[in-house]
Amino acid sequence: MPHNTKYIFISGGVLSGLGKGTVSASLCYLLKSHGFKVVPVKCENYLNLDAGLINPIEHGDPFLCEDGAETDMDLGTYERFLDINLSMENFITMGQIYKTVIDKERNFFYKGEDVEAIPHVTDEIIQRIKKVGDKNHADIVVIELGGTAGEYQNALYYEASRIMKLKYGDTVVHVHVSYLPTPPHLGEPKTKPTQLSVKLLNSMGIQPDFIVARADRMIDTRRMDRFALFCNVVPEHIISSPDVPNVYELPLIFNKQQFSEKILKLLHLPAKKLELSAWKKLVNLIQSPKKTKVNIAVVGKYFASGEYHLTDSYASLIEAINHAGWHSQVAVKIKQVNSEKINPQNVAESLQDCQGIIVPIGWGPRGVDGMIEAIHYARVHKIPYLGLCFGMQLAVVEFARNVAHLVDANTTEVNPKTKYPVVYIIPEQKRNLKLRAYGGTMRLGRWECRIKPDTLAYKIYNNYNIYERHRHRYEFNDAYASTLTKAGLIISGLSVKENLVEIIELSPQDHPFFMGTQGHPEYKSRPLNPHPIFMEFVKACTQALRSVES
Repeated sequence: MPHNTKYIFISGGVLSGLGKGTVSASLCYLLKSHGFKVVPVKCENYLNLDAGLINPIEHGDPFLCEDGAETDMDLGTYERFLDINLSMENFITMGQIYKTVIDKERNFFYKGEDVEAIPHVTDEIIQRIKKVGDKNHADIVVIELGGTAGEYQNALYYEASRIMKLKYGDTVVHVHVSYLPTPPHLGEPKTKPTQLSVKLLNSMGIQPDFIVARADRMIDTRRMDRFALFCNVVPEHIISSPDVPNVYELPLIFNKQQFSEKILKLLHLPAKKLELSAWKKLVNLIQSPKKTKVNIAVVGKYFASGEYHLTDSYASLIEAINHAGWHSQVAVKIKQVNSEKINPQNVAESLQDCQGIIVPIGWGPRGVDGMIEAIHYARVHKIPYLGLCFGMQLAVVEFARNVAHLVDANTTEVNPKTKYPVVYIIPEQKRNLKLRAYGGTMRLGRWECRIKPDTLAYKIYNNYNIYERHRHRYEFNDAYASTLTKAGLIISGLSVKENLVEIIELSPQDHPFFMGTQGHPEYKSRPLNPHPIFMEFVKACTQALRSVES
């Protein structure tokens, strides 16, 4: 018997980057807190099958799921707010849809019909949305539509929304998130851009049931009434989403406006009493004064975009650091350092005020020299260091060069002809790479690792067997394990199935905190449950600060 699932579509207007993902996640959290099974879905416009081969500068940090799905960063927002693990079924791209439809056509699935955008493409979209609801026995599926209203790339998603409303009536609700600019010379939020955005929706046969008004402040009653009149939405269904110091405040702001209760009433679902005590405690924790302040440098290659500086390229990492800071009662200032601008002459100046250094994920040779300089600086000056994926591999390179005296050691990703390939691509992956099957050459998703006792890794995890998400294709070269361990490198974690090196570290006698991991703990950190690696790293940074002050 099919589950009686309800559907909420969330679209955006006026401009991108409004925070539709945060609005969607906040609404999902409130609906879940009412006791409903809520499943989020993100619909992306691009023709890529997933986000794995997209440059992070182009579309932000691809979020990695347990099943290895490389998805949009909004899925990370959903996971953090809902404290659940998502998968590829929660992520739809137009590339997936077109490929499926074309594959079906080639297999004579349509029995000789002429295959068209409507109904065949829209049917495929609807089928995927309904499938994720049925498979998860969801009470409510919340579908975030990528892009903004009026873009030709996402028109078929909107058509699917319209068709579902036509077919399923009051089981479908449409929420439109739109921007209200406040020109400084006028001093009041202007609704005209959103009025035009709603008219675009109307022209597609969609009348939004709710408008979430993104602005620099709460919308007052006078403007709300006028706003509602021109957009044909009752005033109670205009929901304010003001700028906030921290996005985790948003569910509480929505709750004060009874957003979830109003949605549930429209869907004919009972509004059970909300339990928000844990979330309120989190917000109080974030807002509470912090006596200790530390600077942590993230040395990466994906910050620069023309003349602008981006943060979305490392969104999950920044979140994970903040989670640990809040729960440690430490005010963490993240210094974003472009590795392309670091050299032996300026590395000390770039990092001297930092109590911790992180080198995150990366691909290819660009900016590598600066990363290695930062790692060398952290090791020599005994500054807490955490290497994530590429940062682990380059830590091995730096150690091999400067401690094990393997001059010019490198990863074959950077120098395929290096005399000492301490990091390399294993043979089966190499065969795929020669075929240019880039998406099939990586270890992706959840992998089991066995931790060695009496190591920093064991102290952190307090467990011999752990699981982390992976997204890499280059591995530690076992041919150099003996040489490097004799020089003082500790291999503290090995994959259970393949015996590949997962975690490296230095002895506490040699360094207060020096660790590299092939896994990506940043993707598993949650605001209510920070990842232990980041908790221990922030603790080490705090101790480093105190030792300097004393």
